[in-house]
Amino acid sequence: MTGVTVEVPATSANLGPGFDSLGLALSLFDEVRVELAESGLEIEIRGEGEELAELGEQHLIVKVFRQAWERIGGVPQPAGLRLGCVNRIPHSRGLGSSSAAIVAGITAARALHPAGESFSDEDALRLATQIEGHPDNVAPCLAGGLTVAWSGQDGPRLVRLDLEREVTVFVPDQRLATEQARGLLPETVSHHDAAANSGRAALLIAALTSKLGYDVLLDATEDRLHQSYRAPAMPGSAALVERLRQAGVPAVISGAGPTVLAFGWPSSGWPGVDTGNGWHIRQLNVSPFGARVQPRDSRTR
Repeated sequence: MTGVTVEVPATSANLGPGFDSLGLALSLFDEVRVELAESGLEIEIRGEGEELAELGEQHLIVKVFRQAWERIGGVPQPAGLRLGCVNRIPHSRGLGSSSAAIVAGITAARALHPAGESFSDEDALRLATQIEGHPDNVAPCLAGGLTVAWSGQDGPRLVRLDLEREVTVFVPDQRLATEQARGLLPETVSHHDAAANSGRAALLIAALTSKLGYDVLLDATEDRLHQSYRAPAMPGSAALVERLRQAGVPAVISGAGPTVLAFGWPSSGWPGVDTGNGWHIRQLNVSPFGARVQPRDSRTR
């Protein structure tokens, strides 16, 4: 095999109270084509992040591909690479674009390396978490569905749960770097708030997997650990979450924001809710699939 196309989903992490642990794979996909070449590096990008083609060896997918290739070991790095991306996941909006790039690079390396089958799913999660810094987005990107991710004595782990749900995402033009959003979080929180989030996170898993009503899901998506602290960096998103929740809609900040995710897929919006202007609204499903390899011949798409 000299080339593969990898399909990787957008993801939404946290889901309100599940800070750094819960994540959903969504039915919005980037397509990444990686081919082995005799020499050189060619990068072509369509859609989001077209300007990143100029990064060359510093492009995230290229860097991760080479890290994964080296981690698998046994053979030298490919002499040349051709990378083609069709990017649909918005960048720096809280929908896991960096996790998708990381998982795409690892998945392509596993598929193209002669010993790639020896690199397990656990190995892939470990490397992806090491690069991303936390497993909440890379876990659903790898496994699909709803995932609970944590770090144990043997490294990061995940549990995948099947989930059929419809969600609506409100994507603003504003971008927000994850590092900036994390920088707004306090060093400590009260025991009361921590206990409240713990209970809500448990309730959220039950509400999602048991298809409980939206009234329960509204309670289950309440957060006290991160969203209010990050609100000053995304006032429009915070205000939209508040308006939706006041109308009974289970809405949260997606990941580090500023995208807003609401559970549900109404045909004509939510009655009585003024969502305002400036949003790119997408109705999506929870994807049962994580990253998938679609082998092709060595011709570009």
